[in-house]
Amino acid sequence: MARVLYMGLPFPAEPQKTASSSSSSSPSKPLKLPHRTCSTNISIPSTAKGGGNRLLKTQKLNSEVSPHRAVSAVRLMRIELGGAFADLLNEKGKGSGENEMGYVQRTLGFRTRELNHHDLRLVTDIVGGTIRWRRYLDHLISSLCHDKDISSMEPLLLQILRIGFYEIVKLDMPPYAVVDENVKLAKFALRPGAGNMVNGILRKLVVLKEKESLPLPKVEGDDRAQARALATLYSHPVWMVRRWTKYLGQEEAIKLMIWNNSEPSFSLRANRARGFSRDDLVTQLNALKVPHKLSPHLDEFVRIKTGLQIIIQAGLLKKGLCSVQDESAGLVVSVVDPQPGETIIDCCAAPGGKTLYMASHLSGQGKVFAIDVNSGRLRILKETAKLHQVDGVITAIHADLRTLPDSGQLKSNKVLLDAPCSGLGVLSKRADLRWNKNLEDMEQLKELQDELLDAASKLVKPGGVLVYSTCSIDPEENGDRVVAFLARHSDFHIDPVDRYVPPDFVTSSGFFFSNPVKHSLDGSFAARLVRDL
Repeated sequence: MARVLYMGLPFPAEPQKTASSSSSSSPSKPLKLPHRTCSTNISIPSTAKGGGNRLLKTQKLNSEVSPHRAVSAVRLMRIELGGAFADLLNEKGKGSGENEMGYVQRTLGFRTRELNHHDLRLVTDIVGGTIRWRRYLDHLISSLCHDKDISSMEPLLLQILRIGFYEIVKLDMPPYAVVDENVKLAKFALRPGAGNMVNGILRKLVVLKEKESLPLPKVEGDDRAQARALATLYSHPVWMVRRWTKYLGQEEAIKLMIWNNSEPSFSLRANRARGFSRDDLVTQLNALKVPHKLSPHLDEFVRIKTGLQIIIQAGLLKKGLCSVQDESAGLVVSVVDPQPGETIIDCCAAPGGKTLYMASHLSGQGKVFAIDVNSGRLRILKETAKLHQVDGVITAIHADLRTLPDSGQLKSNKVLLDAPCSGLGVLSKRADLRWNKNLEDMEQLKELQDELLDAASKLVKPGGVLVYSTCSIDPEENGDRVVAFLARHSDFHIDPVDRYVPPDFVTSSGFFFSNPVKHSLDGSFAARLVRDL
């Protein structure tokens, strides 16, 4: 399940239920770095350097290192070592957990100035882009590094090189300014020798880029060789490239990878439960001078490409007036079709984006039973429900759906199972997910999805509907799971979704499916399954 950021933090209020978050380490813990070596015998500084708040306060301000690069390097290191996700920063430079600048001080051993709005935008661009293009960047780094095996390179040095390569190759920043700034970061955060190494490698890159002769692989040879080349060129794991080529064909697989590597766009949902309409939201966005477009599919949604930090600073999310939620998630709620007075069971509810949206449709009449195995995320759901003023219709239940007592007391005519999944439909927003998944995970997820579907079916009354949804584009997690479920449960049948969503989203099997390339939305799937009377 995915990392969640709420209220004043700018990442979506509808983070997707990927299966990785429950095992992620807490971001509030001190960063522990492995002592790695490379051919230059560089050693990483201990995080104990300047450890403790008292010592942090006494560290000198370093005005020579650009603060956004310092924050980006530390954030990237924390992401790779499991201490954080690629979330954005709020206006005070804080990430999920404790103060972001504190991590910088403890890791680098010096203070930088606070981040301004421009710095925050650069951190967002650099962190997200460097993660997306990691395989591509590492290929270039290893091609230009004396030691071709960069796996043993110390973490901080590698992140500094990745940042420099990304800025030069993908952001087209002034190359020698990039070299100078990243050399300073390596020099002060590590030592002069590290700065010399960064200087030499980045200057090689500048020369090759000017000659348009970057050492990149050609797409040739057998299927495996082509997949490896495409995986490097478009920076995805080889197994994903092969899987998408199998299901989509090479041309569509390339389009999908290009989408995943593009700058993510977001949608805002006006919270009508607080009497805040889309017109009110548009008025606020106009006042803040944030460019936006109305959703053509959902009345409460507005699309934005830039300006999310401005919205955060204005407090619209913190006040509960709106939330960041992709339209694809909203369309899944449309498939559920919540109506005032109904009782709905949300089987894997936390972090609660769809739960809150369904609750807002009840207009204070009805009930949403929100079940989740994660007590911490369920607690946050309850807090957010109060903020959105829908807590009166939401009842949280801390339980594993698969072991819920089959007492017959908790049954409903509408049950939503928004299942934990690979998250392959949200890779444009969650760039880190692509590096945290493998084929073995997919097999385990399919087993979990089958178990959850069987458990959820027990909660559906005769004549009631079970909606199964994922944020995946993989057919084995979507239609295949429905077919397998129907083979086990002959008392259920497919109810086509064409009455609930625009026809462009309806598959030939009657399922809802949003295609990232076709619809410019997150990839998402939903099926309505009706229990016979």
